[in-house]
Amino acid sequence: MDITASGLGLIFLSPLFLIVALWIKSDSPGPVFYRQSRVGRYGKDFRLFKFRSMRVGSDKKGLITVGGHDPRVTRSGYYIRKYKLDELPQLINVFIGDMSLVGPRPEVRKYVDLYTPEQLHVLDVRPGITDLASIRYRNENELLAKASDPEQYYREVVMQDKLRINLQYISDHSFFRDLKIIFMTFKVIITE
Repeated sequence: MDITASGLGLIFLSPLFLIVALWIKSDSPGPVFYRQSRVGRYGKDFRLFKFRSMRVGSDKKGLITVGGHDPRVTRSGYYIRKYKLDELPQLINVFIGDMSLVGPRPEVRKYVDLYTPEQLHVLDVRPGITDLASIRYRNENELLAKASDPEQYYREVVMQDKLRINLQYISDHSFFRDLKIIFMTFKVIITE
């Protein structure tokens, strides 16, 4: 199902991909796509595709984006992130088998290295484009902006809660539950 759905999605959304790509190129220098190493199933690293929403080299200044107007985010990037358009290229990752449509969001190695043995079970399944934790923390940037130490707050509070939610998902996931999560994701994007 993942391969079929992502393949159809890539074909259907190709005009939107072209529009977003032109928007990014006209707004700031650099590539259209941002590729970052993430940890996938069984702890294997893969390159995650996103539309670039930040200035080139911004990831060297920190992995956490804080607030709705992080100065590293481009003008187009603000809207691309707001409407989750930056996530669409992950359909490529789903099509080639690195990811699934629904599953725990893939994390960078820096944070995976902090997981407990129990938390490492989130790597027993393919990571996904969306999950319940992403829906719950859809305004994560704004939440982190309010923290006195965003990095620490992410590690000790947000990441821990996301892992708890994802471990619960893994213990009782099903096809119909995945469909429900997909519809919930669309609803959140459309209504916010």
